[in-house]
Amino acid sequence: QVELVEYGGGSVQAGGSLRLSCTASGYAYSNSFMGWFRQAPGKEREGVAAIYSTIGATYYDDSVRGRFTISQDNAKNTVYLQMNSLKPEDSGMYYCAADLPPYGLSWALDRARYNYWGQGTQVTVSS
Repeated sequence: QVELVEYGGGSVQAGGSLRLSCTASGYAYSNSFMGWFRQAPGKEREGVAAIYSTIGATYYDDSVRGRFTISQDNAKNTVYLQMNSLKPEDSGMYYCAADLPPYGLSWALDRARYNYWGQGTQVTVSS
């Protein structure tokens, strides 16, 4: 049984920071792509950042590059998203997702490749 649980969301002022966590269970975390996605009301779910757990390779959407950092602790089966310099447009429901082998033949932030999803954690950034 695969389960992803996100936490760490909240409400902050623009320019503030939040750190999201996603703990995975039910599969080999060390052999997966882990992604962070967000969805604002009325908008499509979009890729934010991803990490290839085996080697720690990271991928970022241009909108967050330089502000967000994805990292992991393989021993804890946990992926983190450190979000700095938050902007109102960063607001949304943030979801953790996993892509297990055989990996989807797509780019790292393509939501279609991920087949397991957490329930989401809300991030609200006020101007």
